Amino acid sequence: MATEPRPLLQRPWTRALSLLLASPLALLLLIHPAAMLDAQGHYSHNLLMLVMLGVAGGFVHGVGFDPYLRLWRLLFGPLLAWPLLALGYWLLFLGVSHPF
Repeated sequence: MATEPRPLLQRPWTRALSLLLASPLALLLLIHPAAMLDAQGHYSHNLLMLVMLGVAGGFVHGVGFDPYLRLWRLLFGPLLAWPLLALGYWLLFLGVSHPF
């Protein structure tokens, strides 16, 4: 029985990568949201909305869901989610000073 190879972004390792990138960031935002504060103690709501879109996309792609509509596939696909998740980690580790 011959099977067709899957496209690159539908392979199990890319889905696992999406889930591994999204899970710690989601847990951090739920458990300790103050970690995303800037030096003045404020949130950048515009950037956090983008990060949350990346987290949602990471979970959608990571659990294996493939939307039919092209717009949803673009919004919740890894090509948008991975850069937005990288933005979240950049905000966490480089762009934000921690109060502790």
